[in-house]
Amino acid sequence: MHPFFRAATPLLLALVLAGCNEQTPRFTQAEAGEALSAGDATVTRFDHNSFSLPSANLTPLRRLDFSVGNSFFRNPWVIAPSSTTARDGLGPLINTNACQNCHIKDGRGRPPQAEGNVVSMLVRLSVPAGPEHTEVLRQRGIAPEPTYGGQLQDMAIPGVAPEGKVRLQYSTRTERFADGFEVELRVPQLEITALGYGPMHPQTQFSVRVAPAMIGLGLLEAIPESALLANADPDDRDGNGISGRPNRVFDQRTGEPAIGRFGWKAGQPNLNQQNADAFFNDMGLSTSLFTGSSCTDNQPQCRAMPHGGEPEVSDNILRLVLFYTRNLGVPARRNVNDPKVLEGKTLFHRAGCQGCHVPTFTTGEAAEPEQSNQIIRPYTDLLLHDMGDGLADHRPEFEASGSEWRSPPLWGIGMTETVSGHTHFLHDGRARNLLEAVLWHGGEAEQAKQYVLGLDHDQRNALLTFLESL
Repeated sequence: MHPFFRAATPLLLALVLAGCNEQTPRFTQAEAGEALSAGDATVTRFDHNSFSLPSANLTPLRRLDFSVGNSFFRNPWVIAPSSTTARDGLGPLINTNACQNCHIKDGRGRPPQAEGNVVSMLVRLSVPAGPEHTEVLRQRGIAPEPTYGGQLQDMAIPGVAPEGKVRLQYSTRTERFADGFEVELRVPQLEITALGYGPMHPQTQFSVRVAPAMIGLGLLEAIPESALLANADPDDRDGNGISGRPNRVFDQRTGEPAIGRFGWKAGQPNLNQQNADAFFNDMGLSTSLFTGSSCTDNQPQCRAMPHGGEPEVSDNILRLVLFYTRNLGVPARRNVNDPKVLEGKTLFHRAGCQGCHVPTFTTGEAAEPEQSNQIIRPYTDLLLHDMGDGLADHRPEFEASGSEWRSPPLWGIGMTETVSGHTHFLHDGRARNLLEAVLWHGGEAEQAKQYVLGLDHDQRNALLTFLESL
């Protein structure tokens, strides 16, 4: 048994605060095992490597495969032809040459600073769908931009023109709390210049995405489908204003529809496909799931370049990277019995945040034994929620609308600055801290945001202290 589990105290539900919903408790002590965000897989190291550790319940022998997978995730791929045949075939169009460049220390990406280069952020592209897009919509969930495809690659190998340069600028707006405290929010404006292959479609839809943290992905994959669907309420039959629903996407291996779990709009059904898609679109590397080239027919210079064989990422390498990404541990919670953390937890529940950021699941029989039958606390339902016009990218993806996003897991969020060196949040990194991220919530979360806007100084600090403990 994990030592954090033995040390945990039982949950005590105390008196309900005056004027609050009687069904919403006040938390006065931590739940049993609450510190164990990932069950027996929870790791207990709290430094800049906290997101890069193997699951605590991974055996020494299996840690060898974890280390090999890590090497393919961390080390750069090279241009073909090369004597390094296991790692060649990069490009021709790329966003990076190694997975770790975007997921630095397996952590969260950020938008570029000022005029800096884009490192851990990318731009997805599409156009309004027509009858001619029926099959591509079924398989990709979007109608790709005819010349530039579904993702802008702002880098390329020598001899090939990059697709363009990406810049972000910001205007601001202000949210005001009931006690007069004001918070300035950044509103991003995307600029794409130096297009390498001519003008884009006049109705191109853009979506800025930063790289998410890599922790606990195997555990999210192991949540039973029935448990996800149990939280879905697309017609809001319970009248609480929250109508989460699954995204229905395409499974490349089976050729059938499946529930999406990964990506900012839950556009990928499983971790292997998520990894293969990143190899293909971020680094121009083919796999058995995504064959051929990411260059479009309107980029003949790109399509004429040498490749590294078919597939460029072997099934064995893909398997090792899958093993690595499935078994990245989640840091334990900190200070779960601190009175300020418990007060913040109470406010989190009274605001209704747990309606989308569901605290607890139990995994089923997983592909890896380390993820099987674990009580986990990811604070997500993996469902789509309408977040309102403020966060909308106006770019549908499979069944997700332009204003819907998957609830991101909150576990580990308090370690972001330690691991990644910044506190930028949301899908495009516009929020510079957790309070800004909360105040961008709208749509189904508007009621929760309004509750938060009614909090005083001490209550705001308590809520943030709770979030930082996750």
